[in-house]
Amino acid sequence: MKKLLLVALLGVFVSNAHGTDEWKSIFDGKTLKGWEGKKEFWKVEDGAITGQTTKENPTKGNTFIIWRDGELADFELKCKFKIVGGNSGIQYRSKEMKDFVVGGYQADIDTGGHRYMGILYGEKTGRGIIAERGQTMKIGADGKKSVADKAFDNEAFLKSLKKEDWNDYTIIAKGNKLQHIINGTKTIDVTDNDKRQVAKGILAFQLHAGPPMKVQFKDVKLKVLK
Repeated sequence: MKKLLLVALLGVFVSNAHGTDEWKSIFDGKTLKGWEGKKEFWKVEDGAITGQTTKENPTKGNTFIIWRDGELADFELKCKFKIVGGNSGIQYRSKEMKDFVVGGYQADIDTGGHRYMGILYGEKTGRGIIAERGQTMKIGADGKKSVADKAFDNEAFLKSLKKEDWNDYTIIAKGNKLQHIINGTKTIDVTDNDKRQVAKGILAFQLHAGPPMKVQFKDVKLKVLK
């Protein structure tokens, strides 16, 4: 009996040591503790990190709220998002510039989802759109892209989106492999060997310049991959 108990305890220890139960909430649902952005644009509303511009209070350029508890290399991130108007995104493995401007990989978000939702964008990296929605891609050191011919049901994906309501976003970054998943559908799968690829950086949410908009994020959970 003691041997069986010891084996069971060892099993739990080994399981936890390998990170099978390491999800951590990085937003408390009440305050912006651990996050920093321009106070005139970011607040907590209805239990969500909320960024908003108005006609009277526009942003002159894209502005971000930054997670201040460290940089991320290999990780999995899950959250719910809602967007009304405009464009947004989740920055990861990114670099902070000045005045809450961020550049790096972006898991894109847009209203309606018809153009940018789910793509991989290089914010302020000179790379522009790295991968379109539905692409499985390998990028060489020279930047040359090789796209695998895999079926993607774009119509079904668009139907899965809840306009101006909550949707699920998952980002998985492990080594040079990057994946975006929205409402259970993988939107990009990229192996990035480009010389401009980045292995580590900050996490942030974007509020886009342009017409008035509002974007919200909640249930933000992180798992660091070992």
